[in-house]
Amino acid sequence: MADGALIIIGGHEDKMGERLILKEVARRLKGGRLVVCTVASHEPDGYFDAYRKAFSGLGVDDLVEIYVDERAESWDADKLSPFENAAGVFFTGGDQLRLSSQIGDTPIERSVRRLYERGGLIAGTSAGASVMSETMLVKGPAEESYRIGELHMAPGLGLLRDAIIDQHFAERGRYGRLLGAVAHNPRLLGLGVDEDTALVVEGRRMTVLGAGAVYVVDGEAATHSNIAEGQADDALSLFDIRMHVLAHGDGFDLDARRPAAAARDTAD
Repeated sequence: MADGALIIIGGHEDKMGERLILKEVARRLKGGRLVVCTVASHEPDGYFDAYRKAFSGLGVDDLVEIYVDERAESWDADKLSPFENAAGVFFTGGDQLRLSSQIGDTPIERSVRRLYERGGLIAGTSAGASVMSETMLVKGPAEESYRIGELHMAPGLGLLRDAIIDQHFAERGRYGRLLGAVAHNPRLLGLGVDEDTALVVEGRRMTVLGAGAVYVVDGEAATHSNIAEGQADDALSLFDIRMHVLAHGDGFDLDARRPAAAARDTAD
């Protein structure tokens, strides 16, 4: 099992105030290099400078940007060398399908995986969060009930097993599409991560960090679904789904599929 950690951010993390999530990234880097991967964006200008400013004063002084305009660049030596001595990688937002299609099964992906396996940190926000799971949500309508033919999924990088991730979750009303994803893949836990909120994953244990919530949808014990028989425009029918809502400090065991409440300060 990999010895590293994942920080899966729902997007729009605080970059100017308390910066709770970015401080956790910095703490785990321990002064080491951070590779900022802006590949998910079709127009990456400004992303790297924004994160250089956001990490200012947090002890993250060695930042290197990696961007590939074409998939062939993922074999270039100058794109790979920054990973050799890096302590972590940060995937920025944009289009998760662009990210997975440009670096999936390339030397860049293998460099990311080796860094993780040697104990490094992999963080990702928005699209950079979605790409971490083995099955990746690409697109689907929000703020309405899920209809059977509306969801698009693709292979992700597979750094997090047995789960599928959605981001900007409560803010964009993505409940229906996460339920649809779980209906398609009942063995996978659906993880909906709010903005300025992160899941910190170490081994098979997750902890919530930030201002919002993480929604865990568990379809393992579902007793009915119309996902196979229904027509493309039919509303989803799904029975006996379990949901947990986790706030800052709450934990979750991925193997046991059980939450654990945060330790509360009971002092007067």
